Amino acid sequence: MLNGKSIRIDAPPGRRVVDLLREDLNLTGTKEGCGEGECGACTILVDGESRLSCLMLAPQLEGRKVTTIEGVTTEGRLHPIQEAFVELGAVQCGFCSPGMVLRAVDLLRRNPNPTRTEIREGISGNLCRCTGYQKIVDAVEAAAKKVKG
Repeated sequence: MLNGKSIRIDAPPGRRVVDLLREDLNLTGTKEGCGEGECGACTILVDGESRLSCLMLAPQLEGRKVTTIEGVTTEGRLHPIQEAFVELGAVQCGFCSPGMVLRAVDLLRRNPNPTRTEIREGISGNLCRCTGYQKIVDAVEAAAKKVKG
């Protein structure tokens, strides 16, 4: 299952998931930053949990539910985290944003009422070189309140 749709694709066993998504399926919202699992730009959700697609191979997705940034919207509406990123200016160059949003989705799934410290810890595997993280933390905090209320 990919972004809510059943899909079957034949891929070589050594095909990285980030390449499968970007090159074979044209889901370019998933970014490749470092290719070594250090930056978080390639974050996707696998069975609801954040994973680094540059460190996964295509066969690891068999029978799993995969969500990319393209699958976070529902009925054409932005996810509350995406809305908060826009409203609070948590996006600058945007390169880290897809992975950061998906990491935040996972965080709020596990902890719907995180403290600012827990938000910082929850997104700590995703690097941003533009924002200084303050507005990202603000956006995740605002989204948590929006989702709860």
